[in-house]
Amino acid sequence: MNYMTDPKNDRSKKQIIDQTAAFVRERLDGAESGHDWWHIERVWNNTKLILETEEADHFVCELTALLHDIADSKFYDGDESVGPRVAGQFLQRQDVDPDVIEHVQKIILNMSFKASLGEVSFHSKELEIVQDADRLDAIGAVGIARAFNYGGFKNREIYNPAIPPMEQLDKENYKKSSAPTINHFYEKLLLLRDRMNTSTAKHIAAKRHEFMERYLQQFYKEWNGQA
Repeated sequence: MNYMTDPKNDRSKKQIIDQTAAFVRERLDGAESGHDWWHIERVWNNTKLILETEEADHFVCELTALLHDIADSKFYDGDESVGPRVAGQFLQRQDVDPDVIEHVQKIILNMSFKASLGEVSFHSKELEIVQDADRLDAIGAVGIARAFNYGGFKNREIYNPAIPPMEQLDKENYKKSSAPTINHFYEKLLLLRDRMNTSTAKHIAAKRHEFMERYLQQFYKEWNGQA
C-alpha cells in the first residue's frame, strides 16, 4: 500500500525516514569527512530545528536533508544529475508518492551554492529550509573545519597571498576553482549569512559569521608573524 493512502500515514512516514537514514549512513560510509554521514546528520538536525518555526512539508524536508548529498556532483566529475537520480531510485523502492519524489529531486538539484550562481528554475518553502540547514553547516567552527578538510582532500594550498579571491564568481568558475582554502571564505562562506531564507537560520548564521571573521583575523596575525 502506498504511504499516501495508508491509514497509519505518520507511522509510515517515520519508517521511510528511518530507512532513508539507514540507507544514507551505509552509502556514505568512508566518504570525505566534510560530506559524510555526520554532515548529513547535522543538516538533518538543522532542518528539524528550522521546522519548529516554519510551515512546510516536514516529510519532504527531512527526506531531502537526508538525501541531498547522496551523490554530490563534486565527487562525480561535476555531474549534477547523479544525486537526484540516486535519491529518486531509492525513494521509488520505498513506494514514496511520485510527487514527493519529484519535489525532493528538484530541491537537490537547485539547493547548492553553485546552483544559486546560475539560473535557478525551481523554488519552494521546503527548498528554502533545507538550503538554510545545509548552509548553516558550511559556516562557523564546523564550516571552517569542513573547508580545510576538503582543501586537504584536494591538496590545495591553505593560503597564498599572490592568489586573490575571485570577485566575479559564476557557476562554472566556482566548479573549476582550485584556489587556496582561505579564498573559499570570501568566495562562499562569508556570503552565506546574507543568503539565508528563514529567520531561525539568519539568527544562527549571524553568530557563526562573526566567529569566522574572528578566525580570519587571528589567521592573518599568525601568518604574518604577529603576536
